[in-house]
Amino acid sequence: MSKTLTFRKMNTADIDQVLNVEKQSFTLPWSREAFFNELNHNQYAVYMVIEDEGIIAGYCGAWIVIDESHITNIAILPEYRGQKLGEALLRKMIEISISMGVVRMTLEVRVSNAVAISLYEKLGFQKGGIRKNYYTDNQEDAYVMWVNFS
Repeated sequence: MSKTLTFRKMNTADIDQVLNVEKQSFTLPWSREAFFNELNHNQYAVYMVIEDEGIIAGYCGAWIVIDESHITNIAILPEYRGQKLGEALLRKMIEISISMGVVRMTLEVRVSNAVAISLYEKLGFQKGGIRKNYYTDNQEDAYVMWVNFS
């Protein structure tokens, strides 16, 4: 890993690399069309990448509506995991969200994803409920987690 990691706004030229991250991270990856539509047609969408000398090591997306931010997805390439890049990326998205007037943020996470839950709790998120059978690949439940920035 390079010492020159950079954060920047995702653009359509990034979709191929983001799809690679997506396919290595999720059992039901988003499609090219989904990312294209998010970047080009969703006025509420904000997507960031973390880049290591031209390689997209991870990305994070959010929908920002009025004063709330909903994390749509966050993923890091397997070879970059364990280096706190997910935390750095989520902190960056929190910073951007707050700068846009967000006062609370939410996300869903698999109840079995202890690593992610631990990260979210470290950043102040709390479990607010459960979405039963949320994940269509195996009907796993999701925790709904929230954090307030007051």
